[in-house]
Amino acid sequence: MRENIPDDQLRYVGKETDRVDSIEKLTGKARYTGDLRFPGLLHAAVKRSPHARARILNIDISAAEKMAGVHAVLTGKELNYKLGLYLVDKDVLARDMVRHHGEAVAAVAAETPKLARQALDKIKVEYQVETPVLDALEAMQDNSRLVHPGLDEYDYFKPAFTPQPGTNIANQTKIRKGDIDRGFSEADHIFEREYTNPNVQHVPMETHVAVASWKEAGKLDVSTSCQSPFTVRNLLCVAFNLSHKDVHVEVPYVGGGFGGKAGIGVEPLAACLSKKANGQPVKLEASREEEFSLLPCRCGLTYQIKTGVSNDGKIIAQKMTMIWDSGAYADYAVNVTRASSYSASGPYEIPNAHVDGYTVYTNKPYGTAYRGFGHVEFSWGMERHMDYMAERLGIDPLEFRLRNALKPGSLTLTGEKILPSTGNVTACMEAAAEAINYGELTEEERAREKRTGRKIAKSVSALHKAPAMPSFTATAAELRMNEDGSINADLSLTEYGQGTYTALTQIIAEELKFPPEKIHLSIKGDTEKAPYDWQTVASKGLLMSGNACIKAVQDLLDRAYNDAAQVLRADPCDLDHDADKIFIKHHPDENVSFSDLAVGYALPNGQGIGGPLIGLGRYMAQGLTNLDKETGQGLPALDWTYGSHGVVLEVDLETGEFDIIQVASAFDVGKTINPQAVRGQVIGGMIQGLGTALCEGYAYDSEGHLLNPSFTDNKIPTAKDIPEKIEGIVVETPQIDGPYGARGVGEHSMIALCGAIGNAIYWASGADLTHMPIRHEDVWWALHNTDKDRQRARYSIC
Repeated sequence: MRENIPDDQLRYVGKETDRVDSIEKLTGKARYTGDLRFPGLLHAAVKRSPHARARILNIDISAAEKMAGVHAVLTGKELNYKLGLYLVDKDVLARDMVRHHGEAVAAVAAETPKLARQALDKIKVEYQVETPVLDALEAMQDNSRLVHPGLDEYDYFKPAFTPQPGTNIANQTKIRKGDIDRGFSEADHIFEREYTNPNVQHVPMETHVAVASWKEAGKLDVSTSCQSPFTVRNLLCVAFNLSHKDVHVEVPYVGGGFGGKAGIGVEPLAACLSKKANGQPVKLEASREEEFSLLPCRCGLTYQIKTGVSNDGKIIAQKMTMIWDSGAYADYAVNVTRASSYSASGPYEIPNAHVDGYTVYTNKPYGTAYRGFGHVEFSWGMERHMDYMAERLGIDPLEFRLRNALKPGSLTLTGEKILPSTGNVTACMEAAAEAINYGELTEEERAREKRTGRKIAKSVSALHKAPAMPSFTATAAELRMNEDGSINADLSLTEYGQGTYTALTQIIAEELKFPPEKIHLSIKGDTEKAPYDWQTVASKGLLMSGNACIKAVQDLLDRAYNDAAQVLRADPCDLDHDADKIFIKHHPDENVSFSDLAVGYALPNGQGIGGPLIGLGRYMAQGLTNLDKETGQGLPALDWTYGSHGVVLEVDLETGEFDIIQVASAFDVGKTINPQAVRGQVIGGMIQGLGTALCEGYAYDSEGHLLNPSFTDNKIPTAKDIPEKIEGIVVETPQIDGPYGARGVGEHSMIALCGAIGNAIYWASGADLTHMPIRHEDVWWALHNTDKDRQRARYSIC
């Protein structure tokens, strides 16, 4: 949509523009959910299980209920509600059984946070501790204890998911392409390995927080820090059996999400506490430690890859088995399994492919969406595997990737044909390689090796990702012209740091021919005032909401031109406009201002024409289908964003210490709407990817206790961990159905960086790592110890 307009004809698209929310955020005037104040506000606190798996024999809340200032105390036995995005398997508070360390078993609403915490201490819980299920591979065995014995009773989204009652498998996704047996029989070489990664926390700057209050006639108001107000509303309505008209969800500024706020979190419990407190508003704000154990994390993954390759370096067949550790509940994990399965090969063409993706229950904190939606995790294995095979074939790893890269005419794992407009992963790889001077060391790098005694190596990785969403995903935008000719715009995409609202303002401005200063796009999401949007996930926001905004502008201008045609006594086809007025093309002095038309034009005799100028635009994802459950064939992808990372690092061969010198990241964004925002996404995602690669990951003891539920032991990157040199590179292959040719890049900069780092470490030192995160001691162990199981054991069961 508008993909072929030359750059020199664009006024605002493709230009540097300050973020529309920068002043409020920089001055501290932006109001987040935690800043909201309500009359009679109560504060919630949650009592969490100290066990990973236990039966709840009794909960005594009598002492807590008697405390002055305590207005509500709840246990799971009072709450006969079930929650779930795609598989409805979770209680608001644990009932009868605790399924992970840190799970909520009781909750209090009191007049102060301190009083609420004191009331928790008065609640006594009697448990019968059981042996937890902690290893996803063991959980798949026939004799494993069941995390959910009642799996057959749960409702689920049947077109996409396949739970297996009587097992710990919440979903299995199958992809079948070509003839895998014939492919392996024709291969000259077969390579097989296993790659693993642990749970990881999202750690948004703002923790989960919600305020809920019940109103008259059973209506529910919720203010929440979430990514998807309409999803929260829908899930609350389903859980509580309410009409959608009776549930109002508003989302003010949000301090980060990364997928952890994509579904439903603390809102149902806040609502239940409010109901028991006779409708008083209740705020539930998670502590940082609660973010790690009470609330969801990223799934763990074991990825088994078997690949058949010809002597000339062409991949002929590949069998891929993904075992996703979803923890205690399915949440988004079932869809992570689905999305990662149809992307499992990375941006490479595999003529004969066999994928089995499993979502497996364990007694760990539950997994959900996380930036990259499974692709960060599996790309670790895929990109390590590509270098592993290239070395043994005697082919340069970059050349090996280029030989197998998807290109126009290629078929994806689900049978989708790649078009010239789909994007160019080859160009991305070549750009990243050029930026790091791949293949040789510069004179400066050789001098550095000599000076430091460390070995420098380089690597290039590649990636792709499509939005993971239902085939019927839709969004809408609404524009209203004010009396002075300015524009107020509303939509329900959530701005939580990605800069999308700035880009959408530029798109509206470009289409209207108005300067961005004349357009106000409301940051606040509100299910009563803004039009519907499915969710702010999957890097689909810019493409879908951008198209909806273009259509809304078209609708507004159609109405304005029809009104102006009556005023000017001209045919609408003979009209044009600028930022202030509509005029007759061949008589430009004959015009009418937008401000005169905005709320209705008055003729000299007082007769009115038109009325308030509004524009409505709606956009539905085009041409998508469900996947066949047996073959996985279908059309799941709205668009593909390709990318590549080039990494330069140095390793101390004695200590295993390493430093990343340079990262150059190239992405085919279709069309850059705001260069500054793209750079921010590329650098921000890359640094977040460093955390996954180098230091982040949950550690458990043999009883399932989370050992590192804080920043003390669960580190994230700091300024000291940033590479010395960072470069973001844009490739532009316009997306035909994207706004001005654009496609999303929000998640992609985090994907495949870990594989590039692991490969560069190997080329520098010979340390062959198959588990991340990669800490310095892991490199040392790989260089000095032959215990191959040590690395994995250190980060799973300690």
